Amino acid sequence: MIAIIDYGMGNLRSIAKAIEYVGGHVLVTDKVNDIKKADKIILPGIGAFRDGIAELKKNGLDLELKESIIEKGKPFLGICLGMQMLAKRSYEFGEFDGLGFIDAEVVHFNYDVLNGLKVPHVGWNDVIFNGSHILFRGIPDSCDFYFVHSYHLVPSNKMLVAATCNYGVDFVAAIHKDNIFATQFHPEKSQKYGLKFLENFINWQC
Repeated sequence: MIAIIDYGMGNLRSIAKAIEYVGGHVLVTDKVNDIKKADKIILPGIGAFRDGIAELKKNGLDLELKESIIEKGKPFLGICLGMQMLAKRSYEFGEFDGLGFIDAEVVHFNYDVLNGLKVPHVGWNDVIFNGSHILFRGIPDSCDFYFVHSYHLVPSNKMLVAATCNYGVDFVAAIHKDNIFATQFHPEKSQKYGLKFLENFINWQC
């Protein structure tokens, strides 16, 4: 069973339907005990970093995520805000601590290098793979995925970068560390290749 974490911020219906479409069994939940029973975990999210972390902490979901992901090593997928909250801190509307699973910071796009591009970055954009990973199996390099974001993750260890994208500047489109994989793009909104990505996650053994 794949637990999709419901903390009040995320496109839960879309991601659940997409996972079911490619053959996965999902449970959308905000219950710690459900997460304990899950084989895999997905943390989606749309919204502000500060609010997302606060909502996770309300029900002790942050502590259970640490136990399930860091201590037990369950396969994990973070999507958009769900990726950003893995970082140590974010500078969105101030400075706020994240889950700290990845040594990284979350920063706003630098207008000085965007050459007039609008923020937020919304729409389809090419994703360049940094090497191969099972979650990108069957997906051509440089294909389009769907993005909606104003902030992006900057890891201290560039070896964690699984894919990049360019929006005036290169930024991290996906990261990978052990049993953790996370994307800035929305696979559930990325049609054919997004569904293939989610199918690969269902089959991922790490």
